[in-house]
Amino acid sequence: MGLSIKQSEFTSEEFDRFAAKVRTDLTALTRLLDRPGFGEGESSIGAEVEFYIVNPDLRVQPINTDIAASVQDPQLTVELNRFNLEYNLSPQAFKGAPFARTEQELLRAMQRINRHAAPLNGELVPIGILPTLRQSDMGAKVMTDEPRYHALSNALIQQRGEPFSIHIGGNDVIDLEADDVTMEGATTSFQLHWRVPAHRFADYFNAVQLVTPIALALASNSPSLFGHHLWDETRIALFKQSVDSRSPSHRTWKHPPRVYYGNGWSRSAWELFAASASLYPPILPLMSEEDPMAVIDRGEVPELAELRLHHGTTWPWNRAIFDHNDGGHLRIEIRSMPAGPTAVDMCANGLFVIGAALAVLEDIRHLTSILPFHYTEHNFYRAAKYGIGADIIWPHKDQVQLQDAPLLNVARDLLPRAREALQRTAVDEAEIHRLLGIIEGRIQTRMTGARWQRQVTESFFRSQTTDEAFKSMLSLYMSHQKTNTPVHEWTLSP
Repeated sequence: MGLSIKQSEFTSEEFDRFAAKVRTDLTALTRLLDRPGFGEGESSIGAEVEFYIVNPDLRVQPINTDIAASVQDPQLTVELNRFNLEYNLSPQAFKGAPFARTEQELLRAMQRINRHAAPLNGELVPIGILPTLRQSDMGAKVMTDEPRYHALSNALIQQRGEPFSIHIGGNDVIDLEADDVTMEGATTSFQLHWRVPAHRFADYFNAVQLVTPIALALASNSPSLFGHHLWDETRIALFKQSVDSRSPSHRTWKHPPRVYYGNGWSRSAWELFAASASLYPPILPLMSEEDPMAVIDRGEVPELAELRLHHGTTWPWNRAIFDHNDGGHLRIEIRSMPAGPTAVDMCANGLFVIGAALAVLEDIRHLTSILPFHYTEHNFYRAAKYGIGADIIWPHKDQVQLQDAPLLNVARDLLPRAREALQRTAVDEAEIHRLLGIIEGRIQTRMTGARWQRQVTESFFRSQTTDEAFKSMLSLYMSHQKTNTPVHEWTLSP
């Protein structure tokens, strides 16, 4: 969705031609995946971090295009809403200290962007949902004025045929309707890319699917919306509902929404791309000149632009990525983790989810045989709602019997296995010790970004109004965030 386009409305013929080209690309992808040696190469990581922009009063500041124009950095892109920006971090080989390099690049980028934002009364905040966000901040007026976002909103609204309905329960409950997709922009995330061997893609993908609920709970940082305390990861429910384009007739036969956890354990990379093509109508029918079959016949790697564009307008929480660069390869995009609290916290989340996936990888075919997929989806939403307080369904140590277990107990058992798995990679021991030590600290203190936000806000409630309490908490959050100290070490008092 980072592409630049010039139109926001399309004809039915354009949609038909685009859908046909997607099908051609799928056939080409089959041939490509069958090519000996395709997608082999060293493992690497990359990441994208989304930010809120706030003003000195800690309210949203809708100036993303002004900041981007001032910074002039191709790695910085504007997001759906005018108070959001995204920074695309450089790919790093998965050896040495890849996350330390990512962390330092992110810290430098934030400092540089903030220097440009300050004269415009703006400042970046990495946080899942801004605690001071108001419902009056949302709506068509706040959408970034770029054709791709207008096209996205128009298509999803047309497919749905009625306003988007948002219902989120929790300690509190919120019910509202939205006439556009800008509620999606209230959610900001840390999206991790992990290049994996193409010939074992399904095993790696399933391993990530299995451990994502645990990583999500430990990373949770989005406990509120519009002054309501909701899920530990309210983002998960909000994002899913804010772009749910299903019409009432589709909902009756349980058609999956465009934001979903999966349709079952994966058997191949190809089926993940094929599912997005078969389940969801196109939104942005932009055509390229490429003949992918001719490119493959020449022994080269096609871009598959239409397939990649269409796949990018579906939002599974873990997404398969095809990249034609570097001889062509596959990545897993891990999309569920929130932005913040700090650069080092996000890097710890990234290393943990990879380490946890590697820890279960060799047993993954057995584990997916005994654990029905809908239990893993259940675990994901339990983790989003209850965070580290969730109970999840998990294989017993004998790997035969399933049990309902406290998520923290599962995390406690998985952490040393993740450490051992990472020690078998080319990542430095110091990197593993430093970042997994942060995860261990969260487990021991039972403290995440979501729990910190909730507890501090509730302490302010004793002497302040709801608005004042959330603002005071955010001010304290931002002061801690600037130190890059892991969240489990933050004080709970001003």
